[in-house]
Amino acid sequence: MSKVVVKKKNLRQRSSSDIFFRILVSTVSVLAFVSVVYPLYFIIIASVSNSNYVNQGLVLFLPKGFSTYGYEQIFKDSRIWHGYLNTILYTIGGTLVNLAVTLPAAYALSRKNFRERKIIMALFVFTMYFGGGMVPTYMLINDLKIINTPWAMILPTAMSVYNLIITRTFMESSLPDDLYEAAILDGCSHFKYFGTVVIPLSKAVISVIFLYYMVGHWNDFFNALLYLNKDGLQPLQVVLRNILLVNQAFAGGAGSGAGAGAGSYAQQFADQIKYGVIIVSTVPILCIYPFIQKYFEKGVMIGAVKG
Repeated sequence: MSKVVVKKKNLRQRSSSDIFFRILVSTVSVLAFVSVVYPLYFIIIASVSNSNYVNQGLVLFLPKGFSTYGYEQIFKDSRIWHGYLNTILYTIGGTLVNLAVTLPAAYALSRKNFRERKIIMALFVFTMYFGGGMVPTYMLINDLKIINTPWAMILPTAMSVYNLIITRTFMESSLPDDLYEAAILDGCSHFKYFGTVVIPLSKAVISVIFLYYMVGHWNDFFNALLYLNKDGLQPLQVVLRNILLVNQAFAGGAGSGAGAGAGSYAQQFADQIKYGVIIVSTVPILCIYPFIQKYFEKGVMIGAVKG
């Protein structure tokens, strides 16, 4: 009987500790979720609220002084649609080029019978820490004759060494050598093995680097400032930046030239446009993420658990 009592007491202690642990984890998770989601939610409600209320700290959970002026000013500019089209082109084309370069390179470097892989990998890692700099890179892009062409947004970022390391590690640790040996016995070449076996089994890591590359191309504006001088080639981020700068300049000019009242009025709508610009540039990526979330959750755990 004493043993049964001790077991029941241990079960109660375990259950109480489990309950405390679950409460603690749930609390931390909720706080983390709120800390991530609320800033985005605040930007959404601030973009349709009177900026005076926002600046006074009166907008916390619901919009006040509802107005869509910021979005109207953004979307009535025809450059927005050209910017969207250009960014979609650069993002799709750039991401396809990234995958076409990264995946074969990672596969080759993951093969243990490839003797030169350590030397080549060391050269790749070297470029992570040392580069030629902005001016030599610009001279190279200019010599390649791709200034003021879409290729200037695609080729200079054809591969990320960081993503190469992630992909190579996955292929090296998650794809057993027995699978390769069985494929070779069945008459598979390296190309056929890579296309029919490696790629289907690497969906998790492909989704991870796909998202990383896609977000990088979508947010890229610095290369556009350096290599693109034609307005018709500017991506969305540069177009939104120009709209924001024009409205900020207008607000400053109104404040200095027409009195404090006009300046405050102009600044109010400039702030709305500022928040609207953030939403317009962020929403498309947020809409795409749920479709690859399943693979992304698997991919980010690469190397965390030994199977």
